[in-house]
Amino acid sequence: MSLRSRRRRWLQQFARGVLATMAMSVLPARSQGMISGHLLTLQEMLAPLLNGGVALQQGVKLVLPILADNGYLVPVSVQVESPMTPEAHVSHIYLLSQRNPATQMAVFHLGPWSGRAEVSTRIRLAGSQMLVAVARLSDGSFRYQSVDVIVTDSACVDGT
Repeated sequence: MSLRSRRRRWLQQFARGVLATMAMSVLPARSQGMISGHLLTLQEMLAPLLNGGVALQQGVKLVLPILADNGYLVPVSVQVESPMTPEAHVSHIYLLSQRNPATQMAVFHLGPWSGRAEVSTRIRLAGSQMLVAVARLSDGSFRYQSVDVIVTDSACVDGT
């Protein structure tokens, strides 16, 4: 076998190895349930948090633009009605996404020391979808509000 044919065979095997490595990088997305083009239902979004419990659609105010020019920096604020006392307060606020690669976009830990159950941030969105703000109260109950947002330029592009 000549040097040229050995080099060619080595390059072919190297290229196959690189392609196999690239293909394997897709597997973590599959294992986390990031199926391209699949929009989660409200129940699918809430189920991991509730563990069989029930969330009431009251006491949470989710504020964001209904039409976002691009999904790179979308301002979001969440306000929850709560006295924020040691006996009755909001312990967590979750931001959930229907379409983003990671459903749980953010978790905020609060307590009576927070004074108000209110958070503001900016998020990235992978296209038009439903967003859900879920508040977990100190007694273990959940409250939520959902809002549909239209995004003209997606931020979290997954190749589709």
